[in-house]
Formats: sequence, C-alpha cells, structure tokens
Amino acid sequence: MATNIGMMDGAYFVGRSEILSWINTTLHLNLSKVEEACSGAVHCQMMDAVHPGMVPMHKVNFDAKNEYEMIQNYKVLQDVFNKLKITKHIEVSKLVKGRPLDNLEFMQWMKRYCDSVNGGGLNNYNPLERREASKGGRETGKKSAPQQSSTKGLSAAPRPSSSHARRNSNDVPSSAHLSNQSEKASSKPSTSMAAYDEQITALKLSVDSLEKERDFYFAKLRDIEILCQTPEIEDSPIVAAIQKILYATDGDASVVSEAQAMVALHSKEAGTLSPIAEASEEKSTCEIQKRKNILNSDVDAAGIITLSPRQRLSDASDVHCSGSPLMTY
Repeated sequence: MATNIGMMDGAYFVGRSEILSWINTTLHLNLSKVEEACSGAVHCQMMDAVHPGMVPMHKVNFDAKNEYEMIQNYKVLQDVFNKLKITKHIEVSKLVKGRPLDNLEFMQWMKRYCDSVNGGGLNNYNPLERREASKGGRETGKKSAPQQSSTKGLSAAPRPSSSHARRNSNDVPSSAHLSNQSEKASSKPSTSMAAYDEQITALKLSVDSLEKERDFYFAKLRDIEILCQTPEIEDSPIVAAIQKILYATDGDASVVSEAQAMVALHSKEAGTLSPIAEASEEKSTCEIQKRKNILNSDVDAAGIITLSPRQRLSDASDVHCSGSPLMTY
C-alpha cells in the first residue's frame, strides 16, 4: 500500500486529463479543473469510496467556499488518515489556495493510493447516495441538470403548422442562414475561452514549478552562506571569494573572474612562503639540537668530576668575592 512515494514515482507523471476523468467517473462529478477539488470534500469522498464507512460524510461540506470551511474538510480527512495509519503529510495551507500544481500533485498521490487499495475498481459504491448526507452534496451531483432540462424543453417545442410554413416559405433560407451564423458566432467564443483556460492553467503550473525551483536553490545558497560564516573558516581567502560571488549585484559580470583571481593569488602566496617556512623550521630544529648537545655535555662532566669539600668552599668564596663562579676541573 503506497502511503509515501517519491517525487520521481510514476504516480506524479499522470496527466491532468486522466486525473479529471478518474474523479468525474468515480464520484459522478463534473469538474473541469483539478483545482476545483481544493475544498477537500472530493478527497474525503475518495477515501470513503476506498474505505466504505470510514469517513463521516455528514461532516463533509461540498459547499465550502472560504478557507475556514475548507480546513474543516481537511480535518476530517486527517482524522481518516490517522485511523488508517497513513503518514502522508497534507499541505492544507497550499491546497486551500487553489494552486493548480499543489492540487494536482496531491490528487496524483490520491489516485496512486486508491489504485493500490482496490486495484482501480470500486464495487457497489453509490457516490450520489453517499453524498446526500453531506452539506451541498445533493446539489453537487445535479449541476448539469438545468442544462439537460433546457435542452429537453427546446426539443419539445411545438412545430409550426404546415399552412404557416407555406406562408413563410420565402423566409426560410434567410432564417436558416441567420441561425447558422449565430451558431458559428457562439461556438467561436466558447472555443477561444477553452483555449484561454488551457493557457492560463499551463501558465499557473509553470509559475508554481518555477517558484518551487527558486525556493530550492535559495535554500542551498543560504546553507552555503551559513557555512561561510563559521568562525573557523570565515577568514579563509577561498571563503572570501565565495562570499564575493554570493553578495555580487546582478550587473557585476566580472565577479567570477575576480573571485578566481583571489584564489589564484592565495595559492601563489602560499607557494612562495612555503620555502621560507621550511627554512625557518629547519633553523629552529638545529638550535634545539645544539641546546640538547650542550646540556648533555654538562651533565656528563658533572658526573665525572667530584669536588672535595675544601674545593667547594673555595669555589663558594670565589663566587662571593668576584660575583662569578670559578669552575675547577
């Protein structure tokens, strides 16, 4: 059972048309856009279809218009997730905004989950009957009813009598021509509006994708900035070069070459100073070795020579008189 799936899973490559067809077919709805399900009511009924009786449909509001009412639907959905031990995180703050990409991704996950539970099929589930217990559920399933009734009314309109048709036989071509023109004129705006809707939806998806990409790279740059501010390395010339690139203005085209020059200069200085440092280290090593040799010779001499008490007193008197010790061997 798929509860947490990666962004590269095949579920997130299902198109909007397939998702819409799945929603409308499963729940007998007439949604034209995926983001129309942002209220959360559709998600609740999808879970009710997969797990009958698990969702309290009387708490679901299909008439939710503001964010507060939508959040109540998502609370019902979260309770169902908790009962079923589903660990999927619901980004309510993004879904209720009606953003196309966020709603599409969550509905793609929902389809993948439902398919993993029932294999893509529902047995003896009546969505209209289950929706009647919800607020606005009855009207949701009957949105297309007025159009059908008006169509039937037009088809049932009485035909003119034959005598009236004969009297107006000369007007028939002109009226038919006018009706054809009106039909063509009405079809053009509807076609253009549908094309505009498709373009708007595609642009919204593109904007959402670009915003996510922007946030991703901004977080990476922020991590690099925090690392460069670490006290142990903030004085490094390489860190200074990185910060120069981070804080450069948009019009500064030479910032990369300047940063590279800083790194090259640092490498050159390090190469020039290394022989001097080696010579200094070698000199200090020689001085230490000399001191060790002198100390060892003094210790050996003290071990060989044994002074008598009279010599010690004489040396002490000499030191007292002259102020400098007289060594006697």
